[in-house]
Amino acid sequence: MAIETYHIPVMLDECISALNIKPNGIYVDLTMGGGGHTREILKHLGPEGHLYSLDQDPDAEANAPQDPRHTFVASNFRFVRGALRLRGVEHVDGILADLGVSSHHFDAKHRGFSFRGEALLDMRMNTRGGRTAADIINTYTNDALAKIFSEYGELDTTWKIANCIERARTEKPITTTAELVEAVKPCTPPKDEAKFLTKLFQAIRIELNGEIEALKMALEQSAKLLSPEGRLVVMSYHSLEDRLVKNFMRSGNCEGVIEKDFFGRATTPFKVISRKAIVPSDEEITTNPRSRSAKLRVAEKLAE
Repeated sequence: MAIETYHIPVMLDECISALNIKPNGIYVDLTMGGGGHTREILKHLGPEGHLYSLDQDPDAEANAPQDPRHTFVASNFRFVRGALRLRGVEHVDGILADLGVSSHHFDAKHRGFSFRGEALLDMRMNTRGGRTAADIINTYTNDALAKIFSEYGELDTTWKIANCIERARTEKPITTTAELVEAVKPCTPPKDEAKFLTKLFQAIRIELNGEIEALKMALEQSAKLLSPEGRLVVMSYHSLEDRLVKNFMRSGNCEGVIEKDFFGRATTPFKVISRKAIVPSDEEITTNPRSRSAKLRVAEKLAE
């Protein structure tokens, strides 16, 4: 049975406008989640158009729209080009990626994404198998933990956080969200507890699910998948992702290195449509506070 709408789509109108949808075009939603963006794209497609939606989460698959113009692909978006090739698709007219974690994941306490309440330290996007957040917390070295807290959580004094975890797990394994919160209590700033824990849990989730590497792979494949004038529309929620997206759209690579031809002209596969990131309106932030950190960037594929 479908879960009707477990996620409020962020900047829905802005995303649809940015895609510049052709009724007979082929489009990809890299992160179907609750299906809000997917359903809206379908409303703009004619009978000849088609939409492919990817998601590795079984909850998303259960929520996939049943429409002859729609194909759900149970896959991580890092494999998008291969997944489409298997279905006879070489080029598409637009790609949308909403990189935010669905509200459903935070609200589904048993998934372990939220520090509020108590649940097993899971955090897997794909619940069909693999290691969990508890495996990272209990097996990574202090240096490895400090590194992910710094790189993916952009936290300060990460060695102190890693030491707190080391002391706690020496007594007994840390297996629940509440136990992790308790373990880092000595280094949690009292006035910024929610912000600190949000960044901590974010860092663990990104590491567990390989989110940064997956994003790099998907971006690189998008340049090959998009037809000329096809749009790449990406919405991110923290600076690490946004920096990668910005670099890629302006240079064609995740490092942001602009290459030049023999005549010194910049060579890039994209024309940047949004020079500055598009952000939610005050009204949207009021109705959906989780949208407040969203940044939307848009680029268009140039003719080769």
